[in-house]
Amino acid sequence: MKRNKNTALALSLGLVLGAATSAFAQTTINLTVKDAIKMALEKNLDLKVELYNPAMAEADVRRNLGIYDPLLTLGINYERNNSNNVLTFRPQAVDQVTASAGISQLLPTGTVVGATAQSGWISNSAKYYSNAIDLSLQQPLLRGFGQENTDLAINVSRFTKGETMNVFRTRLSDTVAKVRNDYFQLYNLIEVLEVRRTSLALAKRILQDDQGRVKAGVLPAYELLNSEFQVATREKQVIDAERAVRDQSDVLRVELQIPAAADVVLADEPFRGTYNLSEEQALDDALGNRPELAAQRDAIKINDLQQRVAKNQTLPNLTLNASVGTGGFDRRFLSGLEKTATIDEPSWGVGLQFSYPLGNRAAENDYIRKKLALEQAQTQLQSLESGVIRDVKAALRLVAASYAQLDVTARGKAYAEDRLRAFQKRHDVGLATTKDVFDVENDLVAAKGNQIQAVVDYNNSITQLWRMTGEILDQAGINITDTDADHLYQKMQ
Repeated sequence: MKRNKNTALALSLGLVLGAATSAFAQTTINLTVKDAIKMALEKNLDLKVELYNPAMAEADVRRNLGIYDPLLTLGINYERNNSNNVLTFRPQAVDQVTASAGISQLLPTGTVVGATAQSGWISNSAKYYSNAIDLSLQQPLLRGFGQENTDLAINVSRFTKGETMNVFRTRLSDTVAKVRNDYFQLYNLIEVLEVRRTSLALAKRILQDDQGRVKAGVLPAYELLNSEFQVATREKQVIDAERAVRDQSDVLRVELQIPAAADVVLADEPFRGTYNLSEEQALDDALGNRPELAAQRDAIKINDLQQRVAKNQTLPNLTLNASVGTGGFDRRFLSGLEKTATIDEPSWGVGLQFSYPLGNRAAENDYIRKKLALEQAQTQLQSLESGVIRDVKAALRLVAASYAQLDVTARGKAYAEDRLRAFQKRHDVGLATTKDVFDVENDLVAAKGNQIQAVVDYNNSITQLWRMTGEILDQAGINITDTDADHLYQKMQ
């Protein structure tokens, strides 16, 4: 009687895991493909390691935003000078104590504005207090002007974070594909094990029948040697199949971090239906979704931004400097402050500073290098896109060929089954030898194996197509955003 397929899978894995778990309470895990993927993503240490890169990139973004943090400066200074009095021509000591506080701020246009307050006490032939408040402005007019130049490091770090997230998506896609392939590979080996067991049971039945015929004198005794050899051969094949199941089961256990005390049942069977996806849609999906292409586009954005800033750096350096202030001097500290506050003694200044290296070879060649890097990145993108188009077309052809193979192997199995039944009937009436029956039965085992492998290959071809079109994460129900690594950064604060 034919066993239920899920029951067969459970019994096979139970055989594999039974020896290791006999001393523990058994728990059963009905493992679906999606569950396997989820467990792998939660337990995969390599993925966790990869997720630290966008977290560190977020730290770079925050660090570069620090250019807009106001800069506070505080200072106190004591100075003593000995000089001649211009009136008496006698040596005179001058003591001066100065305290200052200032704050400056960078603006997106590259402007630096600042405010400084200073108060001092001067002791010479006359003792008095000096107070001043000054406001200053430095504005680049050519080189370094504009937010794009000011925010260069910030924008580069943001694009770099996007690159690291796309690298993470690539690793994630590879992991999902591997889990799916390993899951169906275990299914394949379990099914093959069942085929081998069925073959062994048939060989034992034939051996028993031959033993009866030899005793009855209707079959030569030497025929038993062939039957016994075939039984021994199939017992060895069952042992090899059991070992293969154990090995693949260990692969999946390590990948999913499944405890040794758990009994695993593969709950999903491979997909056998028709999978339709037009070439146009597949190419559109691939060019829009592949994380490798997205990472290269981020690299192009970085190079494009850097070459524009490098072009700006070829301009002369022309800076506008302006200041306005007020101060006051008085023998009494409060009176000096009052003079400063009422702007009794205002001051101001404005000027331009120009500089330009003759030849300007450093900036010019840096600009040329950035343009070359941009063209290189654009060429790399074209190469990647060509490779993606080629891979998608090949994956579509593989899906079509694998689906056609399902029908071929099903027909081959049906033919082998009919042929075996015919030879068994001929053997029963003495028209076929035991060797003939075993040869035909070997053909059936091969046909069953081909059919099982064809189903697994078909599902692997679909997995490959999803990987090539970049939709494998969506198919697995996984949504990744650029902020998914930020919790690693935040927990360090």
